[in-house]
Amino acid sequence: MKKFILPTATIVCLLLGFMIGNAVSKAQAQRIILHGGQVFLQPDSKVEQLLQVLQTAYVDTLDMDSITDVAMAEFIQQLDPHSAYIPKKDLEMVNSELSSSFSGIGVQFTIQNDTINVVAVISGGPSESVGVLAGDKIVMVDDSAFVGKSINNERVMHTLRGEKGTKVKLGIRRAGTDELLHYTITRGDIPMHSVTAKFIIPRDKEKIGFVRVDKFGEKTYDEFIRALAQLKSEGATSYIVDLRENSGGFMEQTIKMANEFLQQGDLIVYAEGRAYPRYEAKANGTGRFRDVPLVVLIDNFSASASEIFAGAMQDNDRAMVIGRRSFGKGLVQQQIPFEDGSAMRLTVARYYTPSGRCIQKPYKMGDQQDYEMELLDRFEKGEFYSADSIHFADTTSYYTKKGRVVRGGGGIMPDIFVGRDTTLFTPYFNRVVNLAYTYQFAFQYTDKHRHQLEQYKDWQSLEKHLISENWLPEFVAFCKAKGVEPNEEQIAKSKPLIQRLVNSYIVRNMLNDEGFFPLFERDDEITMKAIEYLTR
Repeated sequence: MKKFILPTATIVCLLLGFMIGNAVSKAQAQRIILHGGQVFLQPDSKVEQLLQVLQTAYVDTLDMDSITDVAMAEFIQQLDPHSAYIPKKDLEMVNSELSSSFSGIGVQFTIQNDTINVVAVISGGPSESVGVLAGDKIVMVDDSAFVGKSINNERVMHTLRGEKGTKVKLGIRRAGTDELLHYTITRGDIPMHSVTAKFIIPRDKEKIGFVRVDKFGEKTYDEFIRALAQLKSEGATSYIVDLRENSGGFMEQTIKMANEFLQQGDLIVYAEGRAYPRYEAKANGTGRFRDVPLVVLIDNFSASASEIFAGAMQDNDRAMVIGRRSFGKGLVQQQIPFEDGSAMRLTVARYYTPSGRCIQKPYKMGDQQDYEMELLDRFEKGEFYSADSIHFADTTSYYTKKGRVVRGGGGIMPDIFVGRDTTLFTPYFNRVVNLAYTYQFAFQYTDKHRHQLEQYKDWQSLEKHLISENWLPEFVAFCKAKGVEPNEEQIAKSKPLIQRLVNSYIVRNMLNDEGFFPLFERDDEITMKAIEYLTR
């Protein structure tokens, strides 16, 4: 192993040196004298010269594709934190994250006890058509055992996804059946939705429409406008757009969304770079929700396109932005393909909100680790709890349409800051959540009582049933068996939080996100602040 690593590392370092030192310079034709012969170089860049030398003159045969992939990834890491090299083998998976669909078998799964457990079967998908059920355990794939320590999410997705029309054989264990069940499933298109929640929040005589947008993919605007139309038909007169934990995606989708709420001529965003001519996006006045009361929710994980939307609403004084300071990604990437099927996402421009601020947080070229740790630094400095702990790198004052001061250089600061409420937090609660025991217990409880739970068709009746069941002692025993000793005082204090999480997870297992989010958001402090603002 050491014999392989040393020459490979040396080659990578040499290649990086040439790339960084003079990646685009041209060299004169030259020759290298080797023992027993000569290698002539064409007048190409140093990078191309080096690759020729390695390919023709190195003592051992090299996997040039592998070496090039490593070198490319390392080189691009010397740039900003959002430029990236994507090898051919990873490109399809990376692109599918923002696609409107992918090809697979159509199940949601979790891995527990080294076994794939089917949480839900997607309606109309290939698995439903052959009879796979929620609660099934996948133990074989294509006649081979598929259980054990080596099973992880990435391997499962790589195995179960595949080209449309291809087949995969599953061996399934099902509760109440001793025999191993066998299914042959033909992979098909599985829709991926950006709008993961839409529901009405009734308050007195008013109805508030709540829409959660998880990402900005190919069809996000279409899903969003359908969600707004449905909520309007159900009587919504004001709206909450939830962009928390939305890491971004396609800029054009967020521009279309913002257009629905702005007046003609309102600037939504502009972008420019060294080789990227200034581009401006303005509202065209055709939006159908230009005058409705609006709140936008953001948090520390709201980034990129979600910050464009929040910034456009804030700078045009169109909506109240509530939550916590957003991530701070103000760079525009363009995906550039290579002939071998790989690609790079290269930062080509910065985008600016209507007031002229770039919300990109500071970074050092090539320092990926510190950049990734910045959110942890915010947490340790108390920013998740108090607005007084927040400091922006850009001290310039920017002004909204009505003259309010806003800051740049570190994300979007909400108009109403809501710190994390730790009143009910205890060491016991923190540990069982961090170890994912709330999620694991919820799945096991669902699996054990699935036939009983199936009779409840809405989250309200299911939650009422779960409260009457008093599963908390069972949960405490579950955690104790996994090594978390009970602390009665801390359990009593954190009981409302534990119940909220576990009940919400069980509801999700039975009723999907359509049941989960109305229950989960009911007691969320940021959502409650938004409701308070809209009904004041």
